[in-house]
Amino acid sequence: MSVALTNLMRSVPMPETGPQRLNWGGLLRFIAIGSSGAIGFIALSSLTMALPTGLENSVINGLCYAVFILPIYLLHRRFSFQSDASHRSALPRYLAVQASALMLATLFGYVLYGVLAMPPVMASTLVIGLTSGVNYLLLRSWAFARHHIVAGVPA
Repeated sequence: MSVALTNLMRSVPMPETGPQRLNWGGLLRFIAIGSSGAIGFIALSSLTMALPTGLENSVINGLCYAVFILPIYLLHRRFSFQSDASHRSALPRYLAVQASALMLATLFGYVLYGVLAMPPVMASTLVIGLTSGVNYLLLRSWAFARHHIVAGVPA
């Protein structure tokens, strides 16, 4: 094929084959974004709970958590996973992962606090670590999975 024709052809990424390699930069960005979101949530909920809103602290807690869902989703999509998945598929999947994380954290808490009777600081740390680890794997492999167009090869 001539060089002129070759230059006209679009470069199409080929799908990854084999096991995905761990992206350390993405993992560090995931931790930084998640930690920043957690710190922001703690600050906002603490401030809001100190105000005379008339709302129960549990309601304030839920509302403050909800404030961070979309910004954290957008940051993870762009920076942690550098995903090209459409918002139409990635956002519902992200929300499903977050819902499953709440259930998973409850389960881990039950096992660590109730069954193993761990001290609160140790158990909470393990709940956060285990839940975040599962979240990272689900987000990377499902919610923000990279989509590739497979180029047809003429016969």
